[in-house]
Amino acid sequence: MKKIEIEPMTRLEGHGKIAIFLDEKGNVADAFYQIVEFRGYETFLRGLPIEEVPRTVSTICGVCRAVHHTAATKASDGVYGVEPTETAKKIRELFLNAHHVEDHCAILYALGLPDFIVGIEADPAERNLVGVVKKVGADVVKQVLKKRFAAVKVLEMLGGKPIHPVAGLPGGWSKRITEDERKEIEALAKEMVELGEMTLQIFEDTILKNEKMLELITADYYRVVVNYLGTVDDAGKVNYYDGTQVGIDTKGNELFRFKGKEYLNYIAERVVPWSYVKMPYFKQLGWKGFVDGEGTSLYSVGPLARCNVGEMNTPKAKEAQEKMFDVLKERPIHYIMAYHWARAIELLNAAERVLELAQDPEITSPDVRAELGEVTGEGVGIIEAPRGTLIHHYKTDENGIVTDANLIVATTHNHPTINIAIKKAAQHFIQENKEINDKLLNYVEIAYRPYDICQACASHALPGRYPLEVLVYNSEGELIKTIRNF
Repeated sequence: MKKIEIEPMTRLEGHGKIAIFLDEKGNVADAFYQIVEFRGYETFLRGLPIEEVPRTVSTICGVCRAVHHTAATKASDGVYGVEPTETAKKIRELFLNAHHVEDHCAILYALGLPDFIVGIEADPAERNLVGVVKKVGADVVKQVLKKRFAAVKVLEMLGGKPIHPVAGLPGGWSKRITEDERKEIEALAKEMVELGEMTLQIFEDTILKNEKMLELITADYYRVVVNYLGTVDDAGKVNYYDGTQVGIDTKGNELFRFKGKEYLNYIAERVVPWSYVKMPYFKQLGWKGFVDGEGTSLYSVGPLARCNVGEMNTPKAKEAQEKMFDVLKERPIHYIMAYHWARAIELLNAAERVLELAQDPEITSPDVRAELGEVTGEGVGIIEAPRGTLIHHYKTDENGIVTDANLIVATTHNHPTINIAIKKAAQHFIQENKEINDKLLNYVEIAYRPYDICQACASHALPGRYPLEVLVYNSEGELIKTIRNF
């Protein structure tokens, strides 16, 4: 069989490749999305005190640092059997929502939207952030960057560092917010709300009003019918920091709800020999392979999944969400390109929520940490990262030293679905007698960009053993032994 490789994959976080296999006629027989980098965080977290874990896991990825910090901090609450104070919860939620604003903005303008604003078949030298600047105008992009920096500033104020935060503690947060800081955050939040509104307007002007692009968004070859997972509060509204995880089927019917350690009853992880990332699926439906459609056990997480599972919890974002459902005429939405639209909606949602929290009088309370309880030996922290549901699960000994860790990140959840999306696009665009070039292959690449892949986060685990060969020589320089672990 003829093999086509897209390596490196472009405009994403981390390293990976796509392998496409053609039959004797030149049609696509199969396609694989492979994550080839290995890190191994689940292994070297063992032996750390649980209170050190939030600061350590923030280094899994420089882009996703705040979400790993937050999820691990929530897990540490469980290990010490402590419920954080209400003020601490609100500070954590504010921190997390500011990260959603910062991250969604970067992903939209630098990674996702260049295909649509500049053109899918445009020269790769232009199909990037620089090309976006030329299309929408330097003044507009300057405003975008300025307002995005408002979110970064909030992350630095609350987390202690702009990149790898250090403020999360079991039972709370390491510092309170002063009244002067609250006022500054409120002003910065208003900048973020303007960023959200501006982004949705740019999306509408450049994409929704472009008939060709709207046809692409609703194309069957970019439609993947799977189940969805997201987090909602008691009112059924999306909440990034806390709530109940809800799984729905391909028609929008609720399948289950869970909290904390209960995730083990509903999510199973499968190992495949060609990727360093596991393949999760809904446990009750059983593994059925890489298939979509009614009855599939595969699911997606992230902005579109959250829009499918619950309502936005702020007014302007909720209005934008309803407009998306009206235009695309289905609920749940299975058009994967709508992830970009949902991401823009969530940018506004998170910004509005930052403003609400900044105006909450309780946010400046000095009561930012609860007294620790006895070590329970286990804790699970689940939040909604920008890319989707994030699970951190730790077990410790009686002294709070980590003995076992399991991390399921958004790109891991989405890994099987991304394989389907890539294969569908490849089968549509790569056919016998068609010239295969970079322009054509970009139509395949845009099938994974909606998921905002973060390979560094996903490749934290090692399925099996890393191939290792050790050559042993004697003092004469002669090879006497070869040791392999594969």
